Amino acid sequence: MLRMLSLRHLRLKWRMVLILGVIAVLQTGMLGHFAIRYLDSVLDEQIGQQAMRVALAIAASPDVVHAVAAKDSDFLQPLSYKLAHSAEARFVVFGDKDGIRLAHPFPHMIGNSMADDDGDTNEPALVHGKPYVSKALGSIGWSMRGKAPVFDSEGTKVIGIVSVGYMLDTVDRLVSNHRLSMFFAIGGAFLFSVFTAVWFASHFKKAIFNLEPEQIGRMFQERNATLETVREGIVAINHEGKVTTFNHAAIKTLELPENVNYIGKHIQSVLPDSGMLDVLEQGEPQYDQEVWLHNHLLIANRIPLIQGDQVTGVVSSFRLKNEVDLVSRKLTRIKQYAESLRSQSHEYNNKLHTIAGLIQIDAKDEALAVIGQESSSHQAFIQQLMEVTSDSILAGCLLGKYNRAKELGLELVIEQDSQMSALPDDLPREQLVSILGNLIDNALEATLSHHGKGGKVTVILSDFGKELIFEVEDQGPGIATEDQDKIFTRGYTTKASQGHGIGLDLVKSLTEHLGGLITVESIEAETGGKGSRFTLYLPKQLNHHYNNIQNKGSTSHMEEQS
Repeated sequence: MLRMLSLRHLRLKWRMVLILGVIAVLQTGMLGHFAIRYLDSVLDEQIGQQAMRVALAIAASPDVVHAVAAKDSDFLQPLSYKLAHSAEARFVVFGDKDGIRLAHPFPHMIGNSMADDDGDTNEPALVHGKPYVSKALGSIGWSMRGKAPVFDSEGTKVIGIVSVGYMLDTVDRLVSNHRLSMFFAIGGAFLFSVFTAVWFASHFKKAIFNLEPEQIGRMFQERNATLETVREGIVAINHEGKVTTFNHAAIKTLELPENVNYIGKHIQSVLPDSGMLDVLEQGEPQYDQEVWLHNHLLIANRIPLIQGDQVTGVVSSFRLKNEVDLVSRKLTRIKQYAESLRSQSHEYNNKLHTIAGLIQIDAKDEALAVIGQESSSHQAFIQQLMEVTSDSILAGCLLGKYNRAKELGLELVIEQDSQMSALPDDLPREQLVSILGNLIDNALEATLSHHGKGGKVTVILSDFGKELIFEVEDQGPGIATEDQDKIFTRGYTTKASQGHGIGLDLVKSLTEHLGGLITVESIEAETGGKGSRFTLYLPKQLNHHYNNIQNKGSTSHMEEQS
């Protein structure tokens, strides 16, 4: 356990060097030990077979048969030296049928039993007449011996024995030489493993951004925790198009079965219309794309993962579009309320300062006139609003824009014949306020920039028939015919300053969401100049039209996908 803990404290490079080095030493050592043992066994067998072949050849010599039969030691002794030399053997020993030596490298051993030094009774050769090999410690050391029986001239009766021996110290020297070579091989393999481990560890560390395994494990846990805490759906694929990440928010958003493991599946089998394969092929990111996926309208971002020059995968994040719209509408509404309050505060401060100044110079009648004028115009507008609509949210929006117009030195006018008392209960008021507020703000900006102070913006409201109609007319420069289809595109603007091109896109998106229609046209203003008229049509039967629009959008999207 302590060794494992100490190993974990080492850096990855030194861990790999140590582990690969130990493995190389163990593998090479085991192979070397097996090779030496095998070589020793093979050499013993080969020398033994050679000794037995030499013994058989000597035992078959007629001169040897005659001398052994006659027990002629004087003839056999010098012959044993000569034969040992010619066969490169250590010794050649002759014995009679009782195993008594007739010739021996040491003459004083002649006449003694051949079994007195190694305990071998020579029974296989003398009794059974068969040659054999033995390894024994004799009078001159360890030797590998080949023994063969000597038959009489007729070849039927054993009359003696020949023993040819090779000393095993020669074998040991040969094996020792191989063992030394094996040690060098083990050392070379260890050094090679060290260099290989260093190279591989450096290459591997570069591939994992020089992180340690523990750091990768910790980052993996953090990554999983992060993916499960975000509210956006996140899906990632590798270069083969197989899913590598599919967080719980994605499953919940798309209403997919939660008991299925999506990791490892091809994206086409899970989300065939995700568009991620296009990003994988083209390598171009896609931001804030509206997509219809798995019966849901989503806002999606798709980012390619690029390593070097290769696209190695794609990550996509998405949320339901209605959630994004809801946040946008809430922010728009808050902004409008804040602007309305700011406008009213600014306007009333100016009036109060004027009244205070008139009182200080003792112009009481003029002060009363200003108070009466302000009160009458404001009360007249409020009275008109109460006659036009009973909806407090719509009235509050128009009153706020009225104050904003006065602050800018402009006039917001509601057409006398306007009427909007039939607002359906299921019409989302915050969406209506967002649409109408953006249209009036754009009209005020266009009128101020083109006409200047004293300009007028006219609002016409009508609930006659099956539709709610809202018209906003300005005294701006008008909109060219070729630009009328472009102004509802996100990011498109005719203004020189940054930050525009979003309001009308939101207007169109909310209008389509409600199943309505918005048009724009240039008009001749009362002053003889140009102007623009935006007309908003909203169905009174909101649910019926909204469902139709959704179905048409779904069908259109499916046709585009096919």
